[in-house]
Amino acid sequence: MIHPLVLDPQGRLLDGRGRLKACEIASVEPAFLTYEGSDLGGYVLSVNLRRRNITKGQAAMIAAKARSDSEQGPRSDSEHTTRSVSEQTGISLGRISQSNTVLQHAADLVEAVIGGAMGLDEAYAIARENKAKANSAEVQLARLREEDPALADRVVEGDLTLAGAWAERTERVEEDKRQRRVATRLLDEVVPPLAQARGTRTFSRYDPAFASGTPITRETITHALTALAEMEQVWQERELP
Repeated sequence: MIHPLVLDPQGRLLDGRGRLKACEIASVEPAFLTYEGSDLGGYVLSVNLRRRNITKGQAAMIAAKARSDSEQGPRSDSEHTTRSVSEQTGISLGRISQSNTVLQHAADLVEAVIGGAMGLDEAYAIARENKAKANSAEVQLARLREEDPALADRVVEGDLTLAGAWAERTERVEEDKRQRRVATRLLDEVVPPLAQARGTRTFSRYDPAFASGTPITRETITHALTALAEMEQVWQERELP
C-alpha cells in the first residue's frame, strides 16, 4: 500500500476511510501510522479538505470539527480560530457557525454530514430543535426546583424523568387543591353556625335524645375549644381577617 492509514494517538482513524473500506473489500491488511505532529486539528482539516466533490456543508462541518478537536484556549482564542479557518478555506462564518451548532447539539450527525449522507441544513435544523428542547428542559427544571426542590433533585439524580416529575408535581397540586376544598367546606359548615349560636339559648336547649350522631360530651367541647385555638393561631400566621 502506497499511503498508510493515519491514526491519532488514541487510535482513531484520521485519514484513509476510503482506503480502509477498499482493504476490507479486498481482504487486504492495511498499514497504519500514528500522527505525531502538534496540530492534530489542522492536519485533519487539510487532509479532509483535499477530498474532491465535497459540498460547502461538508467542508464547513470538517472545518468546525477540526477546530473543535484542536481547541485548547479560552473562548476568544476559539473565535479567532473559527475566523482563521473561514479565511483559510473560504467557508463562510455562518456555515461554520451552523456546523458548530451541530457539533454541540447533534453530535451523532457530524459524521453523516461529513460523509455526505445528510446535508448540513438538515442536520442544523435537528440541532436547533435539540437546542430548543434542552433550553426548555433547563427552564422547566429551574421552575421545578423553585416549586418542589425534592422532585428536582430526583430528576438530577436520574430517579425521575422531567416529564414524570412534572406529572407527579401536578398530581400533588391537584390533591392539595382537593384537600383544601374539603377543609374549607367543613369549616364553612361548622364555624359560622357555632359563632351565630354565641349569646343565644342554643346551648341550653341541646338534647342528646335528638342527636343525629354521637351525642356531644364535655370532652367533645374541650377538643372543639382546642381546635378553635389552633384555628385562631393559623389565621394569625396567615394574616387572614
